[in-house]
Amino acid sequence: MPSLFRLSTLAGLATSAAALLAAMGPAQADRVRNPTAVFAGLDKITGRIISFEVAVDETVQFGALQLTPRVCWSRPPTEAPQTDAFVEVDEVTFKNEYRRIFTGWMYAASPGLHGVEHAIYDVWLTECKGGTELVVDPKEPEPPPAPEDPRRPRTPPRDPNQPPPLQQPVPPPGGRIDVEPPRGVPVQPQRPSQRFFPTNPGQGRDPTGGG
Repeated sequence: MPSLFRLSTLAGLATSAAALLAAMGPAQADRVRNPTAVFAGLDKITGRIISFEVAVDETVQFGALQLTPRVCWSRPPTEAPQTDAFVEVDEVTFKNEYRRIFTGWMYAASPGLHGVEHAIYDVWLTECKGGTELVVDPKEPEPPPAPEDPRRPRTPPRDPNQPPPLQQPVPPPGGRIDVEPPRGVPVQPQRPSQRFFPTNPGQGRDPTGGG
């Protein structure tokens, strides 16, 4: 009997240790901070796609777009791959005006949903590289759902026998139609460290050598 008791005690300790390691493992290797973000850019006029690297906090111009990554995260090889970057994108208009058209996260796994679509140029994230620093994120419990306010009136279901609500009237021919204002927010011009113009011959760089 003592041997059985000892075996059961050791088995319990081993199970507890395994559970503790499983709980601590992911927290010790949550994300990897990378110094370089890799983007792909499409020139819709020529159909060319080029790849270019941008350091964090560096500004690079691709066609009429200027990109500035602020952070680039990836996962360790032992975890499920997830690569994302927080990027600021400005458009340089024909009047040499700078407008912020995108500020947010780009995800390499879904470039079609989180890329930048432009009339001529499309840009999306493909990779984060060069990072060795592991960053641990605190695991916060999910907040409980907010209780429903009983005083808030509920929207009654629409009667299928009733006609649908009226839509906005269509302006008559020759009537005034409001033009959509230029998208983006005006920002201060930035001097890019590199410029890529895929429409031009050569390797896609600025033929004037401007930086």
